[in-house]
Amino acid sequence: MSTTSTIDQTPGLLSGAERTPASFRLWTGGLLAAVSWAVAALITTLIPDGDDWGHTQELSQILGGIAAVLALAGLFAPRVPVVFDRIRTLGPWLVAIGLVLSGWEIITAKLGWLPRPFFVPPQEILEVYGDEWQKLADCTFHSVLLLSTGYLIGAFAGFTTGVAVGWSRAAAYWGHPLLRFIGPLPATAWLPIAFFIFPSSWSASVFLIALATAVPVAILTWSGVSSVSSSYYDIARTLGASQRFLVLKVAIPAAMPSVFVGLFMGMSSSFAVLVVAEMMGVKSGLGWYLQWAQGWAAYGNMYAALVVMALMCSGLVTLLFKVRDHLLAWQKGLLRW
Repeated sequence: MSTTSTIDQTPGLLSGAERTPASFRLWTGGLLAAVSWAVAALITTLIPDGDDWGHTQELSQILGGIAAVLALAGLFAPRVPVVFDRIRTLGPWLVAIGLVLSGWEIITAKLGWLPRPFFVPPQEILEVYGDEWQKLADCTFHSVLLLSTGYLIGAFAGFTTGVAVGWSRAAAYWGHPLLRFIGPLPATAWLPIAFFIFPSSWSASVFLIALATAVPVAILTWSGVSSVSSSYYDIARTLGASQRFLVLKVAIPAAMPSVFVGLFMGMSSSFAVLVVAEMMGVKSGLGWYLQWAQGWAAYGNMYAALVVMALMCSGLVTLLFKVRDHLLAWQKGLLRW
């Protein structure tokens, strides 16, 4: 018998996960997270509020329900490998969120250590979602529409500009100075000019978001195209490739990793411009909602809108990651992911 087979069949050398049947395995992180969220629910229920806060019982029920779901996941998730592989690394984060909620509840609703109205307890945020969900949903829709319109226009303009500058000497002659002049300037610096030139605040906002997206995409695309190895072009020309083929099948695919770096940078810039642009005259949007809440000193509404904005941005970034992973699947054989 070979050494490898002897080691594989030695019970003492098997890991605990291999020795334990799937039906008896537990997700320790999920169970600890359930305890963390259950503690937050008990704190919310058992310790009296220091002020008259509404929706305390509803918050406690939600926290308790999440704790029950996490407990079930801790007991049974290992039996479903497809689910378990996706959530097994979330345990520490779920524990930390439960602890943060407990601390947040104690220092705001229970002890009142933080001054009102600048700091509000979790139940105040829950009340905002219960009362203002229609307005928040409408503002989120308009923000996504505005952001996606400007981002797509800017990404297309930046990509085509970057390919032209990186490939053509004539385009590089005229494009390099413009990119070096416009690139360092923040898109918000063009705000007065944009609102003067464009007929509506919405179109001006689209222009600012597109500009914030186009500049990093153009610069990174230009860098990616210009840094493609000349040996790729030589091989393609030897096989009879045309100029169109060299651009579409050699330069652009080789530059795509740099293009996606620019797209991620453009998305982060467009988020910042979105809030500023919506505060300057757009009739609906999360930036507009933030300004309205701050004007009325409704800090609970402001925090609720910030959470929605964070989730929206995170979702769009995740979607961009999915697109990148799909288009750059060939890199998995070259890089450690």
